[in-house]
Amino acid sequence: MSLWLQIVDTVGAVLVLIGAAICLLGVIGMLRLPDVLSRSHAATKPQSLGLLLVLAGVALRLRSGMDLATLALIGFFQLMTGPVAAHLVARSAYRTGQIDHGELLFDELDEQLTEES
Repeated sequence: MSLWLQIVDTVGAVLVLIGAAICLLGVIGMLRLPDVLSRSHAATKPQSLGLLLVLAGVALRLRSGMDLATLALIGFFQLMTGPVAAHLVARSAYRTGQIDHGELLFDELDEQLTEES
């Protein structure tokens, strides 16, 4: 095995480890944070970054065209669906009254909802 392949494999392993650690921090945040909005933030930001780092690390280890295309699709769909789902959960929590409005700095949704009524 050449020196470059060893370096790429090592970098891939480090990226997988860092991505897994970031995902773990996101899970801890989801368990420890007090309200829905904070939990939805912890569910999307670190999870998306952590997954992209894990996928980049796996891509460096596999180095196959079909595998890279599959990993790219996984990353694309994760970035498209994860934040949108968290946004919908936060919006439904807002509409059902599970959010303390006193903690919000800006409440633009309240203005939109009162205009619709």
